Amino acid sequence: MLVSAPFKRSSAKHYVDEHLEELARLADTAGAQVVGTLTQQLDRPHPGTYLGSGKVEELKLRIQELGATLVIFDDELTPAQGKNVEQVVRTRVMDRAELILDIFATRARSSEARMQVELAQLEYLLPRLTRMWTHLEKMRGGIGMRGPGETQLETDRRLIQHRIRILKERLADVERAREIQRQGRHTHFRVALVGYTNAGKSSILRHLANDRDVFVEDRLFATLDPLTREVEVGDGYTVLLTDTVGFIRKLPHHLVASFRATLAEAREADLLLHVIDSSHPAWEEQRDVVDGVLNDLGLSERPLTYVMNKMDAVPENEATAVRERVANLMPNSLFVSALAPGGLDSLKASLLSSLRTLRPVLEVQIPAANGRLIAEVHRDGEVLDQQVNDDLIVLRARLDERTIGRLRQAGARVKVVQGGSRPQPGSRDRVVPLP
Repeated sequence: MLVSAPFKRSSAKHYVDEHLEELARLADTAGAQVVGTLTQQLDRPHPGTYLGSGKVEELKLRIQELGATLVIFDDELTPAQGKNVEQVVRTRVMDRAELILDIFATRARSSEARMQVELAQLEYLLPRLTRMWTHLEKMRGGIGMRGPGETQLETDRRLIQHRIRILKERLADVERAREIQRQGRHTHFRVALVGYTNAGKSSILRHLANDRDVFVEDRLFATLDPLTREVEVGDGYTVLLTDTVGFIRKLPHHLVASFRATLAEAREADLLLHVIDSSHPAWEEQRDVVDGVLNDLGLSERPLTYVMNKMDAVPENEATAVRERVANLMPNSLFVSALAPGGLDSLKASLLSSLRTLRPVLEVQIPAANGRLIAEVHRDGEVLDQQVNDDLIVLRARLDERTIGRLRQAGARVKVVQGGSRPQPGSRDRVVPLP
């Protein structure tokens, strides 16, 4: 049984059907079969049962009528609310956050993803131990254990806290290793795909990189681990394109916190591609959800391009309206299809333009005797031309800002000869212009 209870004053009541459909897809991904739904509009959640008492009784009757063995709420329940509803309906109750955590646990493939999911699950479980493990009883006394003793519950709580500390330490080690990897790639133009789950990010990476090993599946959260591939964008230029974990409405905060190391790939990117499923009826809400998560992660000021994907799935009679709506809301957005022939050509052209915009061609003058600096330009930049002018080596190259700073501190003369209009942080539309 799926239960949705939007607030009367919120916009969520207008999307009840879409939200229930998404919850049903989550349930299907987790392996459950939906037999019925129940909705109620609330002024505010009941502190004890979330739903009103009459609605809880109705839920009990519907469960008996349909033979449901699990109730899934579309909102996060407090430990007390979950326990109280379970006592009334006599059926297992879980909320949206627990369902998403369960899906992540089944789909995590790498050791890093499994650690991240386990950490999120334990932090979710910790305040709910009393409800979930009510069968545990106080330990019996005995030799060496006289007096009041210790409850098994306290022992389990301490073990979970210990495991949480271990996981955080291990994930910190993983993050340090990732940082070393990123330092080795800082000379490349890096692009991160972000967006709502199942928006088609992995399909875009698969087709741009021409790599059939990139996993693609028409299900929620098919990808949990970041995957980076080198992509040719034209004129001999390449970018490093990274696919990141998808977001979703009401993403559990424990999960967001646990995946911060993974999402660091997005924080280090020169450009974010916000992929949107243009064929989804609630694409505007999904866009707002992703923008909200990016803001929470401190990524709202990164250069960003909106990419309207799956245009091949938009009915012809609706395509014009979608384009006009997007043009008004998000000027300079891209309209692409990962499946249609040539459907990603505009995206490749935009990436090439962005690379040239963010990495201008520079003229670097270095004394011929300073072989170390010359080698650094070749190592950390993209050298287009090199000439000898008396006792100077003059190089034309594309360099990142950190390398430019080091060269200037070492006494090299650096000037822009082509391009060089990096978007300012916090620009209103945050869209990189097309060529």
